[in-house]
Amino acid sequence: MTDDEFEKRLAEEPDPGLHPERSPGFGSDIEALEDIEVSRDDVTIGEASPAELSAADTEPVADSEAAALLDDLSADDPVDRRRAALALTEEPTTSAVVSGLARAATTDPDADVRQFAVEALTAHGGDGSGATGERAAAVALERLDDDDPWVRAEAVVALDNLDREAHETDIEGAVDDDHHAVRRNAAVSLFKLRGEAMADRLLDLSRDESERVREWAAHMLGGVDADRARDRLRELTDDPATVVRETAERALEADPARFRRNFGALENDGRLLPGEDRLNRMPDL
Repeated sequence: MTDDEFEKRLAEEPDPGLHPERSPGFGSDIEALEDIEVSRDDVTIGEASPAELSAADTEPVADSEAAALLDDLSADDPVDRRRAALALTEEPTTSAVVSGLARAATTDPDADVRQFAVEALTAHGGDGSGATGERAAAVALERLDDDDPWVRAEAVVALDNLDREAHETDIEGAVDDDHHAVRRNAAVSLFKLRGEAMADRLLDLSRDESERVREWAAHMLGGVDADRARDRLRELTDDPATVVRETAERALEADPARFRRNFGALENDGRLLPGEDRLNRMPDL
């Protein structure tokens, strides 16, 4: 095939990348498929195993009944337990499902399983009322002291979703957590509850060591109609972190009253860092 014929053929085909002449091993003298070597030196997937990478894929258990998923919560492989906890989110709320998730959230040795279980149990807890809501809230309160910060961060989200007003004091205590995700989640929840009354706390958080906390403090200061808030936002336009500077610039343009009315829920954060899902970590998959 001449160069002109090759270019003409490429133009006629919708996807040149599928052209057989561009296949690995084209033109080589091979006798079997196993003789073809394809180099993937440019691809890295970290240290996760293939099973861990698919842990958030619940398709393998999509058709399982709740009883089978509850059995999987006791599986030896933590990946299976994570997948089961996620899948149980979609199952009907029963005492067995609630008890299984509560047990996983409080006793599983894998932090990712505990985080998933807290999230799933919260989904079954609804608005926090009734026996299921109270059970979900009790588990979330207990997980505020979890050794893993991302489980604690998920617990704050849970309390916010279940009944932030009833758990205001507990959420307020989480603003002093030693991990940025917990502090951030707690501050967001309290701002939804208190609005401009959070001004002093937001000004303090705008000086937090974590750029993620400073970013969210700047974002929420856009809802505070006060000169001190605007003055601080102007200072933050010189913050070392780009995301903080850009957030402060947008906050200065916001109408405070409209901002407060439209302030989104915890799960509406679209600016994710590697390893984060919503406001919390995406468990190691």
